[in-house]
This record gives sequence, structure tokens and C-alpha cells, in this order.
Amino acid sequence: MIRKDPKAERKHTMAVLLSRLPFTECLKLCHRVVDGLCGREPPRMLDYSATWKLEEWLELQNALSTLFLLAVRNNSSEEEVLAGVADVGSGHADAVLSVLRARREEIQLALLQRTNSISSAVLHDFNWQLKVALSSDKISSLQTPLLSLSLDVSESGTLQPVTMEMNRDELSTLIASLEAANKVLLQLK
Repeated sequence: MIRKDPKAERKHTMAVLLSRLPFTECLKLCHRVVDGLCGREPPRMLDYSATWKLEEWLELQNALSTLFLLAVRNNSSEEEVLAGVADVGSGHADAVLSVLRARREEIQLALLQRTNSISSAVLHDFNWQLKVALSSDKISSLQTPLLSLSLDVSESGTLQPVTMEMNRDELSTLIASLEAANKVLLQLK
């Protein structure tokens, strides 16, 4: 049994489903899909029930949403987006591309809002101290460097102090996590 590439199959399915709409309706649908991504009213199945069955409708809406989100998240060029909709007729591909061009910033803001909604905590200030633990109750000679990190975090208007103490390995892990988060932030800009 030969297995087909699921990505290629999804692109082909999207192409077949989109080709059932005239160009102007395809343009409207793409704008409505982006509206849904941005927190406004998404397209309704009822408006397209004569064109697609429920399963096809859900598959198309998912494929279009994924296409727009990934194109913005990955900062894809127009050529890369066109390659993603290569099986669609040129008019429909132009509709998808024109919606992406017109609403890229709006989609990017929606992605940022989704990310920001994960936590409402805000860092206001921080302070650190480097200490050396010379011994403990179990080991007489320890000499381990420790970092004491104090964070002033506000959540829902309430300022809360958070203090943690880390050894070298824990600090390295924290720094790697912060660098990765910064890299993601830079990519979103």
C-alpha cells in the first residue's frame, strides 16, 4: 500500500474545495477566515452549505486558517505562500495572496494577543545577588556559587515579590529559556 504525503493531500483538497467558489466569493471567504482568526465573526457554514458538506467545510476552514497563521508566523515570502496553494487556480491563489498581503499585520497582532493571553503577569523590577554556600548541614566543605534572584511581578494590579535561589545548572537553564523566548519575540517583530 502506497502512503500519500498528508501535507500534499491537504493542499490538493484545499485546492479542489476552493475551486468550487467564484473568485469574488473566494476573496470574501478568505477575509472572513481572517476575521475569525482575529477574534471577529468567522465565516458561517450556513452561508456555504450549498457549496460544501460539513466535513469539507471544516477541512477547508482549517486549511485556510493554518495557511494564514503559518505564513505570518514564519514570515513566508509570497513565493512560499503561492507554493502552498499551487494546486489552486491562479485567480484563487491571487485571492489568498491578496488577503494575506492586506491583513498580514492584523494576523500578526492576533498571534501576539494569543501569546499575551497566556499570562497577564508583568515584570516590573528585578534584583540579583551572587552568594557562595561554604557548607551545609550534611557537607562541611561545599563552596557552591548560588544566585539569589528577586522579581517584582504584578498580576491584576497587585505587586508580588518572587524570590528564587539557583545553582549554576539551574541558572544556565533559565538563561537558555530566556534567550529562546527572546528569539521567538524577535521573530514575531
